Amino acid sequence: MTWTDWAALALFFICWLGYSPILAFISRRGGSLNQDMEHVRAAWMQSMTHREMKLIDSQLMGHSINSASFFASTNLLLIAAVAGILFGGESALQGFAAVGAENVPMKILEAKLALVLICLARGFLDFIWALRQMNYALALIGAAPEIHTKTDRKAFSEAAGQLLNPALSSFSQGVRGYYFALAAAAWLFGPLWLALGVASSFSLLIYRQEASPAARAIRNARRLLDN
Repeated sequence: MTWTDWAALALFFICWLGYSPILAFISRRGGSLNQDMEHVRAAWMQSMTHREMKLIDSQLMGHSINSASFFASTNLLLIAAVAGILFGGESALQGFAAVGAENVPMKILEAKLALVLICLARGFLDFIWALRQMNYALALIGAAPEIHTKTDRKAFSEAAGQLLNPALSSFSQGVRGYYFALAAAAWLFGPLWLALGVASSFSLLIYRQEASPAARAIRNARRLLDN
């Protein structure tokens, strides 16, 4: 590999593995969409403790579970496709290289496909863990008793929020895997494409967390809920 490959690869891992701490640093004053959503979900769990019928809460959780299941299934199909090329023998790799990938030795091509596969595999594991935690949260909602004291309501809603927020955080991390898998796939066309793909994916993710219309709307809603 050339020095440009190594530089682009270093940029990729810095942005991929360092996304969370970098986002936390950028949003240390105004907060991010994910942080605001943690407050929104905490308010949801608090409202849930005041409802006698938890049907709407179960339906909302079911929708989240279906979304995570869809992404996990799609991720598994992509993993199978990439693994089929990577482990399909030299003929499969040569056939793939013939459709427009950068002309590089087969070992380098395998490394590029392996990077895409690693991104997808990590995303798949995140989706699976998100599904498990969502099912735990759904069971907790179903088991919620009729709570009459403010202290008990607060304690139960905090416990539910501490379970639900990591579940949705894992789901978000799995979705981010798609962004970085696309950036990794750009490496097939050369290191400059990888660097451009990483910069584009990272910038888009930060924009959606900090300055997108959805982020502004949730931030305003959080202020109302906090008041």
